[in-house]
Amino acid sequence: MVALEDVDKSLLQKPWDETPKVPERVSSNYKPLNTFTLPQDRKYQQQYADIYFLRLTKLKPAVEEVATAEWGSTVIGPEAAKRVDRVLDVRQGELCWVAGTVYMDMPLKPNILEDISKDRWISAPTTDQKYFSPDEDAIMLEDDSGRIRLVGDVITSAVLVTGCIIAVLGIENANGELVVIDLKFPNLAPQPSRWELSGPPTQNGDSKLNQREINVKKEDVEMADGDSRSTGGKIAIVSGLEFSGTDTSYALELNLLLEYLLGEALDPTAQKEISKISRLIIAGNSIAADHKMHADEDATKRTNKKYGYDSSSYNPLPIQLLDGFLSELLPTIPVTLLPGALDPANASYPQQPIHTAMLSRARAYTAVPGSAQPGWLDLATNPYEAEIEGWRVLGTGGQNVEDMAKYVDSDDRLGMMEAMCRWRCSAPTAPDTLWAYPFQEDEPFVMTSCPHLYFVGCQPEFASRVIQGPAGQAVRLIAVPSFSTSREIVLVDTETLEVERVKISVPT
Repeated sequence: MVALEDVDKSLLQKPWDETPKVPERVSSNYKPLNTFTLPQDRKYQQQYADIYFLRLTKLKPAVEEVATAEWGSTVIGPEAAKRVDRVLDVRQGELCWVAGTVYMDMPLKPNILEDISKDRWISAPTTDQKYFSPDEDAIMLEDDSGRIRLVGDVITSAVLVTGCIIAVLGIENANGELVVIDLKFPNLAPQPSRWELSGPPTQNGDSKLNQREINVKKEDVEMADGDSRSTGGKIAIVSGLEFSGTDTSYALELNLLLEYLLGEALDPTAQKEISKISRLIIAGNSIAADHKMHADEDATKRTNKKYGYDSSSYNPLPIQLLDGFLSELLPTIPVTLLPGALDPANASYPQQPIHTAMLSRARAYTAVPGSAQPGWLDLATNPYEAEIEGWRVLGTGGQNVEDMAKYVDSDDRLGMMEAMCRWRCSAPTAPDTLWAYPFQEDEPFVMTSCPHLYFVGCQPEFASRVIQGPAGQAVRLIAVPSFSTSREIVLVDTETLEVERVKISVPT
C-alpha cells in the first residue's frame, strides 16, 4: 500500500499545512460631488425655456473669448469682422460674428404641440428613429432677442444639436439668412489638478493637500493606449446588466461576473489582480424591460386595471435579483449604482438615485441618513460626478448620447462624447427631446470643470480614446457596452487611466 504523501503527480494530495493567504483588496479614495442632486421641494410649474437662458449666460463668455481670439483681426476684402451682441443686431451685407444657442428645426422630431392638438394629455413615447433629414432640417441660432437661420457648407457639415452654444462668423444674405464662414465652440473647460478636492493619501491613510504632489504633469501620467506602467488599483465599470424576470439566457454569465469580481473562480495569481479593483460602477439599465406578455392577456389587464395601475402586472423578480447581486458583492467591494432608462427611478434628467426601499438586502450598506460620508453602496444620480482616486470623473447611463445620436447622421459615440466636452454640456438636447427638470437658478449640465474621465454606459459597443484641449487638458472617453449583449466589463487603471476589457464568455 502506498501512503498518500508518497503519491507524486496525482490528483490525490494531502491537505495543505498552511491556509493560503487571501489577497487584500485595494482601498478606494472616493468623494461624490452630488452635482445633479435635485432639491426635496422641487416643482414643475416653471417654464423649461429658462434652462436655455441659464446655459447661454454661463457659456457665452467662454465662446466669445474663443471667437475674439480667432476672429478679432479677421478682414475679408475691405471689411473687418465685427462682433454683435444680439442675433437681431445682425445687418444684411455686414461681416460679423455672434454667439447664441443652436436650435434644430427637424420635422421628424417629436412635437408636444401636435400631441396636445390631438388631445393626447401625455407625451407620446419617443422612438428609436433618427430625427435627421438633411433635405428638410433647418439650423437656427437664437438668444433672448430672436432667431436667425444659419446656412452654408460650413454649418451643414458640422455636428450640431439643439441646445449647444456656438459662435458663428458670416454675412446675412437677402433672404435674412446668415451664411456661415466659420464657427467656434467654447472648447474644453479648465481642468482641475489631480487630488484637488481631497488631497493625495499619505502613508498613514490620511489625506493631506500637497501642492507639489498634485501638480501632475502630462508626461508623468501618460494616457495613451499601450502604456503598461500600471502600479495602482483599478476601477471596474459595467452597464446594462438587465436582470430579468423572464429571460434567463445569460444568467450563467451574470453568475460568472459575480464570481470574477469576488475572485472566487480564479487561481491565486488572477485573484491578486482582481484585488486591485477598488470600486465597481454600474452605469444604468440594471433592470431589463420585460415585454413578453401575450396580446390577449395584455388586453385583459388593460381592461381590468383601476386608476391606471394593476398590481398583478408588477414583477418583483428583477429588482430582487439585482438586490441579491449587490448584497453578494458589497461585503468585499464598494459599489456605485447609477440608474438608467429602464431602472425604477424618475424618467427625467437628471435621474435621482434608486430608492433604498427597492433594495431590501443591499441597503444595509448605504450611508447613514444625514452622514457626509458615502456608504459602501453609493446610490448615485444620472448624470454622476465624483472624484475617484484623485481624478475628476463624469459618467452617465447613456440617455444623453442616445438622444444626441438621433440628431446626427452618424453612430460615432465617441465623437458625440467629444462634442459634448467641447460644448461644455453633458446633456445639450435637454429639455428639447430629452426630458429634464426645469431648472431656474442653475444649469448643472454645463461642465464648469473638465473631467479627467468621462464614461457613458449602455452603448452598442466598446470604444475609448483620449482627447486634448487647448490648455493641456486630457480627457479619457469610454463608451461602456451593455453587458446583456456584449458580456464585457471595463477596467480603468487608477494611475494611468488606461482601459482594458474583460469578456465573460461561456463555451457553447
